[in-house]
Amino acid sequence: MASTDEATALVPDGARKAYDGLDTEASKNFHDTRHAVQSTEMHQTEGGFLKPLIFGGLDGILTSFAIVAGAAGGSMPVPVVLVLGFSNIFADALAMGVGEFLSSKAENEWILSERRRENWEMENYPEGEIKEMIDIYVDRGMKHEDAKLVIETMAKYKDFFVDIMMTEELNLQVPEEDHKTESMKEGVVMFCSFASFGSLPLLGYVLIPLAFPNLGEEILFTTACVVTGMVLFLMGCVKSNFSASHWFTCGLETLLLGGACATAAYTIGQFVDKLIAE
Repeated sequence: MASTDEATALVPDGARKAYDGLDTEASKNFHDTRHAVQSTEMHQTEGGFLKPLIFGGLDGILTSFAIVAGAAGGSMPVPVVLVLGFSNIFADALAMGVGEFLSSKAENEWILSERRRENWEMENYPEGEIKEMIDIYVDRGMKHEDAKLVIETMAKYKDFFVDIMMTEELNLQVPEEDHKTESMKEGVVMFCSFASFGSLPLLGYVLIPLAFPNLGEEILFTTACVVTGMVLFLMGCVKSNFSASHWFTCGLETLLLGGACATAAYTIGQFVDKLIAE
């Protein structure tokens, strides 16, 4: 049976597991094993879609539950809640998906335009670019002689050096060649996440009356609160897989923040209802 260190070395996220446990032996074993089969250390790549997935899901479920909470606070009937909820959720999901695609695409195109500028400057005045990079490395603590040696060596490889310049000078990560496809995927993930999670608080208003037609609106609202709370906590737990925080801390944080938003919506609904009644 494999030891803990050997098992850590064989899994794709072995470096992360070793770091989480502050296990230097496991980290050493992981890198030694990896170098025996490939030269590139594997990192988590799912993080690229983490933002649209988590942001879309949170925005969707909070938007939906805000409508439910506001309607409950304003004593609106169930049919009104469903019409407002579903129409708003899918319209917003489409808008969010398109917005994510366009913003991601625009950002990548701007970064590539900056790379073309850096490439032009490297072609026309390489000495100036090399000097700038040497100054950056010296400012970070390297001796001038060492920085000069490192930069002049990297400058021999033009495309590689331009990408390094983008990172070090502009703090920009050059996107992949298929960045438009990736932007499209992010938009689709945003749409699906927003629409799926946003529908959850409303489904109770549809499914529960089919099984229990005599239940009151207060029970339906309570059910929506429970479902929303559970989903918010689970989303926080999933988010912890891509951060250094403990799963319970992430789940509780997401639940509390979402609960605060829902409480605000309910309170505003009650306040406006009282104003109208007066």
